[in-house]
Amino acid sequence: MTVIGIVAGEASGDLLGSHLIRALKQHRPDLQFVGIAGPKMQMEGAVSLFPMERLAVRGLFEVLKHLFGILRIRRGLLAHFKHHPPDLFIGIDAPDFNLGLERKLKDMGIPTVHYVSPSIWAWRRGRIKKIKRAVSRILVLFPFEAPLYEQASVPVTYVGHPLADEFPMQPDPLRARKELGLAPDEPVFALLPGSRQGELDSLADLFVQSALLIWQQMPEACFLVPVVSQETRRKFEATLTKHQAEQLPVRILSGQSHLAMEAADAVIVASGTATLEAALLKKPMLITYRISSLSWWLLKRMIHVPYVGLPNILAGKLVVPELLQDDATPEKVAETVLRLLTDKSVAAEMRSEFEKIHATLRQNTAEKAAQAVLEMLK
Repeated sequence: MTVIGIVAGEASGDLLGSHLIRALKQHRPDLQFVGIAGPKMQMEGAVSLFPMERLAVRGLFEVLKHLFGILRIRRGLLAHFKHHPPDLFIGIDAPDFNLGLERKLKDMGIPTVHYVSPSIWAWRRGRIKKIKRAVSRILVLFPFEAPLYEQASVPVTYVGHPLADEFPMQPDPLRARKELGLAPDEPVFALLPGSRQGELDSLADLFVQSALLIWQQMPEACFLVPVVSQETRRKFEATLTKHQAEQLPVRILSGQSHLAMEAADAVIVASGTATLEAALLKKPMLITYRISSLSWWLLKRMIHVPYVGLPNILAGKLVVPELLQDDATPEKVAETVLRLLTDKSVAAEMRSEFEKIHATLRQNTAEKAAQAVLEMLK
């Protein structure tokens, strides 16, 4: 019997882990998986010794509040693996939890794989030394990450991004519009001001004011706003009331962010994973972001890349316009987004770059990651 230790710390890791377990079991049905798993990994047969929700904590103060409980889980997991050593360990993302665990297991002679690189290419590049001590191999999602690890003599495998496998190369906006009950020819804008409440606090005003300006110039337009929770819905609705925008043709959707972007003519999106999703859906977009002045001052001194949007980082050039901090005004946002609709050459160039990005990232990620793990088990 071959046992693989495995830890996922949140929903995105649980999804990655479930795909990886399924791919591994197609080659090795005898494999058993033990550690910390969410519902999707457990459906594939993984045994979870602790609830994954205990690790899914965001924000500095929230982490500090739960720190002793998280450290207790890591000690308990380490004790289990000392008494029942796995043949290999896979840590999926959650670097603050997994890298410390991986280092201890590696010191015990257990091969360790870390799946999803921390953003060392963007900031805190010195973390690569800690990663090198902790991992036997790292699996990375983006092609530009592999050379960074190769230069530091860390064994690395580029496996592509799972979303690139999930999304079709050619989206179907008419199907998406039909599903949402939208006319085929009406101008549709998707607004994605972020999934966290703090992001809405910083960006909801900007998005509502920008939509009002777009609507003034394009009265037939409508706006789709996917939200992830009742709290974020309430925050956005309160912002509409604040700006007397109750007449703005807005549809607030529960989730359905992919459907909203697929149906849209253009997307206004906060910097983050949603920018990659919009690119894979081949949507003309504007990336924007605002944070506190102090955080912005600190971030500018820590960041190593010239762009914040993943599509621009992947393309190695400014493909998608970025309006950040003081440049992120309703007037500039509205003007830029309307130009995406009127200047067909700009939108066409953007789509062409997005097709290249999609082709590069589409690597059959789960299978490629499984092959890297199986090679280590040999």
